[in-house]
Amino acid sequence: QVQLVESGGGLVQSGGSLRLSCVASGSVSSINNMGWYRQAPGKQRELVATIYNSGSTNYLDSVKGRFTISRDNAKNTVFLRMNSLKPEDTAVYYCNARSVLNSYWGQGTQVTVSS
Repeated sequence: QVQLVESGGGLVQSGGSLRLSCVASGSVSSINNMGWYRQAPGKQRELVATIYNSGSTNYLDSVKGRFTISRDNAKNTVFLRMNSLKPEDTAVYYCNARSVLNSYWGQGTQVTVSS
């Protein structure tokens, strides 16, 4: 089992920045990749960014150039740096970790961007 705890959400003005953190604990050696998803009210959850054990990353088109996913392996932590935030980035952001057989989720952290 893997446990994930997110932090760093909040209220920010349009154009501002936030950094989300996700600390993993438990069977962290089983994790193949980690990512951030978001879900806005009335919308489906969508994948925002992924980072693989190789270090390669993928991003949702609408956040490319604004968001950066990174990790600190020594601290079992994944970050999502969000710059130039827009009101449409408002959502609950969830950390996700995937192993060969399982997918784990954090509890979510609210990000609200005011115009």
